[in-house]
Parts: sequence; structure tokens; C-alpha cells
Amino acid sequence: MTRALLPLLTLTLIASAGAQQAKELRLGVFPNVTHAAGLVGVQRGLIQKSLPDGVKLVVKEFANGSQINEAFAAGAIDAAYVGPGPAMNAFMRGVPIQVYAGAANAGAVLVARGDSGVRTVKNLSGKKVAVPTRGSTQDISLRHLLHENGLKATDEGGTVTIVPIDPANMPAAFAAKQVDAALVQEPWGAVMETQGAKLIVNEKGIWEGGNYTTTVLTVNTKYAAANPEAVKGLLRGHLAAINYIKGSNAGAQKSIAEQIYAFTGKRPNTNELFKALARTRVTWDINLKTLAEYAQLNKEAGFARDVPDLNRFVNLDLIRSLAK
Repeated sequence: MTRALLPLLTLTLIASAGAQQAKELRLGVFPNVTHAAGLVGVQRGLIQKSLPDGVKLVVKEFANGSQINEAFAAGAIDAAYVGPGPAMNAFMRGVPIQVYAGAANAGAVLVARGDSGVRTVKNLSGKKVAVPTRGSTQDISLRHLLHENGLKATDEGGTVTIVPIDPANMPAAFAAKQVDAALVQEPWGAVMETQGAKLIVNEKGIWEGGNYTTTVLTVNTKYAAANPEAVKGLLRGHLAAINYIKGSNAGAQKSIAEQIYAFTGKRPNTNELFKALARTRVTWDINLKTLAEYAQLNKEAGFARDVPDLNRFVNLDLIRSLAK
């Protein structure tokens, strides 16, 4: 009888283990205003409050999309706010992730040092321009701008040197004259303007009149399959943060400043954050048309051999049902 019961007991234990809810959700966030939903959701506890009982939110700060991709590939995070460029590239390399929501549109600008002599995109010839990392949304956007103005990056046989620098470190790089210009997410563009940088192209001039996705919320598909309620809670917290930002600009500024300071030790001032939020549209929705165009730009820039199947890469069904 004991022998007969052992297989049944084993199957029961396996089933129980498979159904067991994860004890934590590890979330990656950048210290940028384009990640405002994540920053506010974390700082105000909106995401933690929305998670099921017994699931702890573990927040991990990252500086760029390359770091996020490495963390996803290593199984070190379960979800992350990240640019569509790095997310696409990871997805096409077989990393098990899917986009569950948008987070922000626009929110990036091209600025140049006041003494650089750069006043237009064409003036970037022979100059060094900072972007967060190779293959980032800003890198691809910059290359598109250069091509539109008859220029190319040096790695494409052109005259513009693209330099990867973490956004929070770009103001120091400007002060040290390490680079001449930067295409960067807010609030760092606004911070550099405070320090004397010139705005060369605003958020609307970067691409598609500003109607393009700069940040998405991605989730590890294996985690999502095993923990559907935790993912639903994450999205509820994401929506709560977006609604808070839309309803209280002053409150959002305070929360964003506090969380950026917690991550970087640097605190953007009120004027910088007001300008940064005005240049960023916080939204859970994604314009799939512009995302498809962006995928083509990503391919043209040489960061991918093909474009992703957006029906597999993006799944907005859950966020749409929760937003009703």
C-alpha cells in the first residue's frame, strides 16, 4: 500500500510546488523621467500595494537597456521598464520576455554644450555625441536623425562619433568636455540645459512628432505563466502610478526626484522636472504603427537582422482589460 501511494504523493508534491506563488517580483527601473511610472509606482508604494499578499517587490536600478537585457538573460529580474530597442533585440535573441504595457512616449532631446558650436544636427559632423548605450532607443533615434541630415556615425563610415555614457553621468561628461552633444532621456537633458547646454532638437523633433514609444514594461514570460496574479498586480500598480502622475504634477515631481536621488545621489530641481515632464507623455498604450517603424530603424541601424513579430512581442490584452 505504501509503495502504491508513493507515486501519488510525489505527483501531489510536484503539483503543489508548480502552483506555488513566487515570494517576490524583481523589477528593473532606470532613474529617468521616461520611467516616471516605475519611479512613482515604487516611491509611493503603489506597485507593492497592488501585488498579492506574500509577494515582495524587489527594486533594482539599472542605467541602460544593455544591463537590463543581461539581467533578463541571467534570470536576475522578472520585469523591467526599458526602451523598445533593447527589448526587441533581447526578444529576437530568444530571451523569454514580452511587452505587457507602454510606459512613456517621447521624453528625449538632443542637447549640445554651449561652447561646442553645435546649433543644428548638421553641425554634429566631426563631433562626439553621447547616447545611453549602443542599440538604445536614443542611439537608433540619433542615427535616424543623422541620416535625415546627410550624416552617418563613424561606425557606418561617417563623421559623427557616438559615445555610450549612462544618462545620469552625462552632465559631468559635458562639464569635462568629453562629448559635444547628447541625445538623452529626461530629466538629464533639462539638467544639462540648466548647466548651459543648448537645446538642438526637442522631443517632438526627434521622431514622429513625439508620438513614439520610449519606454515599455516587459515581463519574463516564464514568470508570467507561473505567477499571473503577481503580473496582474504589477500592471494595476503601473496604472495607479500613471493616473497619479496625470492627476498631480507636483506630487509626481516630488516622487520622481526622491527616487532618482535614492538611485543616483543626484536630485533634479523643480524647474528641471517640470520641463522634463512637459516633454514626456506618460501612457500605458503603445502606438503599434510607430513601434513597427522603430523596428525597421533598429534593423537599418544594424542592431538586428530582422524585425520582431509584434503579435508575439507585444501583448496589451491584460493592461487594456485593467484600464477599462
